[in-house]
Amino acid sequence: MTSSGKVAVVTGAGTGIGKASALALAREGYSVVLAGRRREALEETAAGAKSSGSPVLIVPTDVADAAAVRALFRKTVEAFGRLDVLFNNAGLGAPPVLLEDLTYEQWKSVVDVNLTGVFLCTQEAFKIMKSQQPRGGRIINNGSISAHTPRPNSAPYTSTKHAITGLTKSTSLDGRKYDIACGQVDVGNAETPLTQRMKQGVPQANGTVAVEPVMDVEHVASAVVYMASLPLDANVQFLTVMATKMPFVGRG
Repeated sequence: MTSSGKVAVVTGAGTGIGKASALALAREGYSVVLAGRRREALEETAAGAKSSGSPVLIVPTDVADAAAVRALFRKTVEAFGRLDVLFNNAGLGAPPVLLEDLTYEQWKSVVDVNLTGVFLCTQEAFKIMKSQQPRGGRIINNGSISAHTPRPNSAPYTSTKHAITGLTKSTSLDGRKYDIACGQVDVGNAETPLTQRMKQGVPQANGTVAVEPVMDVEHVASAVVYMASLPLDANVQFLTVMATKMPFVGRG
């Protein structure tokens, strides 16, 4: 496929939702910048993108490191000249221990990646998008359905994902004057290495352990591509894509 001329940065692009979304964007002709902490995983994603014919750039990045984030966006502009889409996908969770047993370090590591990292990437994207010609761009945040409802023993992850909803709204508002659109995709039980435990059973709010349905991660990638493909005068503010029968809607 020939390049669409558009450029996308995907964080957490080495595995799971980030990998699937990066490959889907490449198939649509985007030049894709793959960011993540493990070069080997990013190289696997890049290998998967070869058949698309789209340019791919690997930039190992810890989004919690402000200097590394600045370098990521500098290298993006050096390579491709602009930035059209940022998918803030990188994230991590803490061990599912009792809230009172969680360490400060465990709490802080989740906040640093899931919230501060998204802010740092958004800030750098703003600087590029507001100054380039044509002006503007789109930022998509991975909120997770934990932005709405927690699982047991998930205080750090749930807190950061609730915070992402506020950051998404602020970014959407503050980006208007620069033609920067921002939306959020909230994902429930996409099948990735991180959700394999769902098939064995996970704790429920009533104290039981239950197997939960999962869905193909490609459905998430398709949603990200759809959000990215809209003209900048249209925006999906929030989109939830989830396994239909997972215990999310209703009383449980």
